[in-house]
Amino acid sequence: MSQPRKIIIDTDPGQDDAAAIMLAFGSPEAIDVLGVTTVAGNVPLPLTARNARIVCELCGRPDVKVFAGADAPLKRPLVTAEHVHGRTGLDGPDFDEPTMPLQEKHAVDFIVDTLRSEPAGTVTLCTLGPLTNVALALQQAPDIAGRVAELVMMGGGFFEGGNITPAAEFNIYVDPEAAEVVFRSGIPIVMMPLDVTHKVMTLKSRVAKIRAIGTAPAIALVEMLEFFERFDVEKYGSDGGPLHDPTVIAYLLRPELFGGRDCNVMIETSSPLTAGMTVVDWWQVTGRAHNARVMREVDADGFFELLTERVARL
Repeated sequence: MSQPRKIIIDTDPGQDDAAAIMLAFGSPEAIDVLGVTTVAGNVPLPLTARNARIVCELCGRPDVKVFAGADAPLKRPLVTAEHVHGRTGLDGPDFDEPTMPLQEKHAVDFIVDTLRSEPAGTVTLCTLGPLTNVALALQQAPDIAGRVAELVMMGGGFFEGGNITPAAEFNIYVDPEAAEVVFRSGIPIVMMPLDVTHKVMTLKSRVAKIRAIGTAPAIALVEMLEFFERFDVEKYGSDGGPLHDPTVIAYLLRPELFGGRDCNVMIETSSPLTAGMTVVDWWQVTGRAHNARVMREVDADGFFELLTERVARL
């Protein structure tokens, strides 16, 4: 049997981030979480660092080290999303404060040190929030770009447009300059845009199957999803909301659930109208070199079967 894939989860939890972390922890034979790094995004950094530890403890994994990173974007004031995720970022269940410690090392230093100490090409970066920490790591240590196996990210959109502005998806909009650094780095990128995540909806029937597991982690996840989806139900008039971030982990576990193509992706950083837009050359009209594998299709039922099965293991 092959060795578990070594990953670093860079995140700004967020209920859907929590679901992604839970999916990873429910798959220990396939995924080895070397550490969790947090960034300001959905909520400010003190809360994302708190929330990551809450999820580790919920999953019985207080052994996994959590590192706090950037508390603001590279060049812009921080934009957060309490209107979606609630005041804490994990609104829904009543969580106790975490007891596991936050590591003293900065997340950026952890990313750099880990990529330099592990064999080249063996560590995958899984980014669930703004790309500030990864951009800072690349600026601090350009040599790490050639050591990353792959960067699988939730962010961007093309045919689907944006979800924080008409043109931009939230993770990219918060720090477009960081996204530009990452997309120019040469790291192999797999991008899960809104075009995919809006196809994995938390339908009542799907959430009911998670509730039926009956364990504390499963019930907490259901309560998080029920809070999280209310914003999208109101916004889109849908049955449930899109479950963005777990697509990143699902891709590592079951890449055959997804379909896409290699494209050039450029990040808009200067226009006030379209800041944070991911300009995806889906039809190959620019002649610019490919720098990302952009996903567009997903087997949503297969995705939720995987999520439910792995949450049941926690």
